[in-house]
Amino acid sequence: MDNPQQAVANAEQTPLAASLRASRVEDYCGALTIPFFDGPDIETHALLHTCGIFDAGFTSRIRVAGEDQVRWLNGMVTNSAQALTPGTRNYNFVLNAQGRIQGDLYVYKRPGDFVLETTQIQHDSLLAWFDRYIIMDDVELSLLDGELTAIGVDGPAAAATLAKIGLPTEGMVVDSFLSGRFNDEEVTLCFDDDALVPRYLIWIRPVQVASLWSALREVGATPCGTTALETLRILTGRPRYGVDIRDRDLPQETNQTRALHFAKGCYLGQEIVERIRSRGNVHRSFTGFVLNGGAPEPGTSLLVDGKSVGELTSVTDSPDGRRVGLGYARREFIERGVAFDYEGGTAKTASLPFQLS
Repeated sequence: MDNPQQAVANAEQTPLAASLRASRVEDYCGALTIPFFDGPDIETHALLHTCGIFDAGFTSRIRVAGEDQVRWLNGMVTNSAQALTPGTRNYNFVLNAQGRIQGDLYVYKRPGDFVLETTQIQHDSLLAWFDRYIIMDDVELSLLDGELTAIGVDGPAAAATLAKIGLPTEGMVVDSFLSGRFNDEEVTLCFDDDALVPRYLIWIRPVQVASLWSALREVGATPCGTTALETLRILTGRPRYGVDIRDRDLPQETNQTRALHFAKGCYLGQEIVERIRSRGNVHRSFTGFVLNGGAPEPGTSLLVDGKSVGELTSVTDSPDGRRVGLGYARREFIERGVAFDYEGGTAKTASLPFQLS
């Protein structure tokens, strides 16, 4: 697949960052957006304890239509597209024939079509990948980024905040979505619980995104940048493709069993996934770590008796004063609860999501 670094080099500002005329933007998942507003600590607190809003313009959407859409899509992703009903979604990996992860995405089922939601850094490579496998199928792929962008609403007060702007969430369950109205225009509201706090995503036309942002601010939501969002992601234990998940990784190594369906029929890479399941485990596993020492760079090796047995992929400072991270280690050392060494400190495994004191 395409080199992710090329996607970063071609990154553009999100519609919200452009409308706010942000003086400072940084790349996040292949899009240029705002790293912070009033400060990462304030913003992290809002995401965890009140209500924070963030620019989700780093997401990207691909429409899948055509007579063969269900059969074709079900053969391209690791979860069951055919089991989805309108208004529901699921998380998926895209694999090659060797079972290695080529990307991740959510599949949304709408009446008459599907929408695939991924990140800006992945959309070109995934489009090209999918196009390779449309042979004699009646399938049409189209990029929706010119039509839609998104805002995220996080925190214990997220639902109450949305109700104040006329977007009630009653009856919604995790991984459901529905249509709503804002400024007399249709928007899509998605419930995306991140295991620590409720999260909602609002799909909206780019010309309306600044108005939605202002409306949420006026009812008390705190603007949050990607620095705080990344801290929350790590605390939640949600791996990010291109950082914690790479194209050499196998699905079961990531511990994201929510992405796998074992009874849906054939799909690309299924043979390897089934072989791993029949053998019972993989040699290494994704997990959390509590660090004692310096802040290591991504890719820093974890050592036992001087031998590399794992690596750290993401690190952040938790609001409760701990330094925590995500990464991989050999299963036997995780199960034994051993302490790992890394350059500048030591690390011990921790269950995910991290429990804050």
